[in-house]
Amino acid sequence: MSTTRTDLALESVQAACSGAETGTISGVRSRERTREGYAVTDIRVEDEDGAQALGKPVGRYVTVDLGPYFRREADYFDRGVRCLAGELAALLPEGPVLAAGLGNRAMTCDAVGPASIDNLLVTRHMIRAMPRQFADFRPVAAVCPGVLARTGLEALELVRGAVERVRPAAVIAVDALAARDSARLCATVQLSDTGLVPGSGVGNRRSALDRGTLGVPVIAVGIPTVVDADPRAGLFLTPRDIDQRIRELGRLLGYGITLALQPSLTAADVTALLG
Repeated sequence: MSTTRTDLALESVQAACSGAETGTISGVRSRERTREGYAVTDIRVEDEDGAQALGKPVGRYVTVDLGPYFRREADYFDRGVRCLAGELAALLPEGPVLAAGLGNRAMTCDAVGPASIDNLLVTRHMIRAMPRQFADFRPVAAVCPGVLARTGLEALELVRGAVERVRPAAVIAVDALAARDSARLCATVQLSDTGLVPGSGVGNRRSALDRGTLGVPVIAVGIPTVVDADPRAGLFLTPRDIDQRIRELGRLLGYGITLALQPSLTAADVTALLG
């Protein structure tokens, strides 16, 4: 089994299966399906045996293959947004939500979180100001906690403060991830109900954001943007057009999260409301 790190449960399953005599892993179930023409792999780590085999917490991991998006198939954006919205909605409880865009906006390969929040429709303030007009909207607030070197505060500290103020039913945490296979860079989205550890995408792991640290469910949304080029030298590989990809994928994630939270809207509605 490769020892190269990965944040993707799908890659961990593939590596574990390749080293297993039966080709299956105790405590892990995997199912493939399609939604809106996008391939979806739904992995469920059901017990500690599965968690130990994969090195992932018990929970659910959903991977969406973005092939149709980058092949620019018909209605690729709207279908991609609807696919992500449907998969994410299935992981979320009812009630207000706090979205946290994790990562360093100044480091492009680590800017997935902030780029997504830039494209998210936040509604908490509108509902408070005009409750009748926005009565059908779910309250959504957002925060981009930045990075420790710039703020002097852990992302967990800032997000926990926002949770105490907003009192959401759940937190959606968006961050960059690390992959093992360069073919997956910016090519998949992973959703999970296990929370996440900020900074893993650039090898700078911080305090975990999960139910244990925040007191509410944490739904993690991530896109792999780096692979280890030389772990000993601390070198990473990222696509040469990463700037363009982060802009595109930030829009895809932001719109997908918005539609998961506001299912009566369309992508065109989100564009109009974001101005």
